[in-house]
Amino acid sequence: MRKKVVLACVDCGSRNYSTMSKKESERLELKKFCATCSAHTIHRETK
Repeated sequence: MRKKVVLACVDCGSRNYSTMSKKESERLELKKFCATCSAHTIHRETK
């Protein structure tokens, strides 16, 4: 079953994106554009 997760920027901490995830064991990490930082940064799944 997929669950909805929120992605937050590692640098500034703003929560910019939400996506669906299947994996339960590890946190999802994606490189996305952060409008606050004005750069492509790593976004990590939050709880």
